[in-house]
Amino acid sequence: MRQVLRQEKKYLLNNIDYYMITGTLEKLLIPDPHNKGQGYKVRSLYFDTLDDKDYAEKIMGIELRKKIRLRVYNPTDNFAYLEIKQKEGMYQKKRSLKLSKEDSLELISLNYEVLLKYDNPFAYECYSLLKENCYQPKTVVEYNRKAFIAKENNIRITLDSNICATESNYNIFDENLLLYPVFTKENVVLEVKYNGFILSYIKNLLDNCEKSELSVSKYCLARQVSLNYVF
Repeated sequence: MRQVLRQEKKYLLNNIDYYMITGTLEKLLIPDPHNKGQGYKVRSLYFDTLDDKDYAEKIMGIELRKKIRLRVYNPTDNFAYLEIKQKEGMYQKKRSLKLSKEDSLELISLNYEVLLKYDNPFAYECYSLLKENCYQPKTVVEYNRKAFIAKENNIRITLDSNICATESNYNIFDENLLLYPVFTKENVVLEVKYNGFILSYIKNLLDNCEKSELSVSKYCLARQVSLNYVF
């Protein structure tokens, strides 16, 4: 199991500032080795309760909340990561567990008992949470990501574009998954994850571009397309 406790800020950029800031980041920071020029794909299946409790808590801004997701970076992979991302005041805590493709497909089919074969406290916690609260798959979200790393203060900056989703097919390993856009292609979501504080030269870079701080998550963006109610 991997566990990360970080602070996170999220911004909405326009296309012009996206290209400007990407060019600067490529000169100042270390590109993520997975970038491969144009970045890499991220595809996540989000789970929620029957009454969409996690979605509601995010919309209402509850301080202590969570998201549960199953994530792949390529549908041809033979594994996925089961993750719980928790918001605790100003901090974000992410824990993850690598699952085989077969076990991931069992989770998608609501067979949560498959987690019991992992000799891992986090797997047992996920099993109890999913089973006792009647979690179900709700939406798949996919986007293109470019990421950069600053070794100082363990800072990671990601730029996510072409955000799409589907609520009709939850198989994240489907290479022909049909997705619809949930966000305008002219906008990009920038996230800064850091420990303690943001270095001044990165803060100055962000201050020099047109942006607005974003509170809504990609999960909520996807769900708002189909949900016809607001909390």
